[in-house]
Amino acid sequence: MSFLIICSVAALAALLTFFSGFGLGTLLLPAFALFFAIEKAVALTAIVHFLNGVFKLGLVHRHIDRGVALRFGLPAALGALAGAWLLVQLAGSGIRIDYTLMGRAVSITPPQLVIGVLLLVFAASELRPSAGRQGFPPNWQIPGGLLCGFFGGLAGLQGALRSAFLLNAGLDKAAYVATGAAVAFFIDLARLSMYAQLIAKHHAEFDYALLAAAVLAALAGSVVGKRFLHKATMPAIRKVVALMLFAVSLGLITGLL
Repeated sequence: MSFLIICSVAALAALLTFFSGFGLGTLLLPAFALFFAIEKAVALTAIVHFLNGVFKLGLVHRHIDRGVALRFGLPAALGALAGAWLLVQLAGSGIRIDYTLMGRAVSITPPQLVIGVLLLVFAASELRPSAGRQGFPPNWQIPGGLLCGFFGGLAGLQGALRSAFLLNAGLDKAAYVATGAAVAFFIDLARLSMYAQLIAKHHAEFDYALLAAAVLAALAGSVVGKRFLHKATMPAIRKVVALMLFAVSLGLITGLL
């Protein structure tokens, strides 16, 4: 069941997000969270996101706007280091909140609570009537990069913020896709360097066959997206995903997941 759910989500997410800028990680994180502790789910999602991003970058690299990629991507990498460091500290804190819900003993860890709240906020923002229609001014790219990277490192939520800050950067469609892929590469590289200690600590618990299958599914989705997907945004899909994230976030916050 885990193979079916995670690989299906990975392939579909990579296909649908090829042009939209809506992060693969945002869709894949809840799928991994169904089977792994949330900090492990974030690390596994980051590996899939990074490898798929490298592949995607190879497909579109000719269209990168280097100025925007560096101006936004380098601060994003610094922010990702900070966010990933915080996640590792939270995961290693040993703090738990134990209580009883409808006669069932449940337990919440700090990463569950933080990421659950972030997913809830993200889902709410996606359901706003104006979601996805406006971006930030170009002069916000450096602080935007820091913010985007921080949340990417902490919870893997970088796609929507990255899109919002690149939307008004004066990029055509091809440059928007390619530059976004370059920025995602900077963030993933930075956060994986910090997640390495988390992965090393729990490596025996990871299902590497499942991880490899998810990577291959995402690569297949990207190939299909490159060939057939031409819409820049998909509002209906974003709304469905937002509703799914609401359910996952409530599950994490209450300790049911």
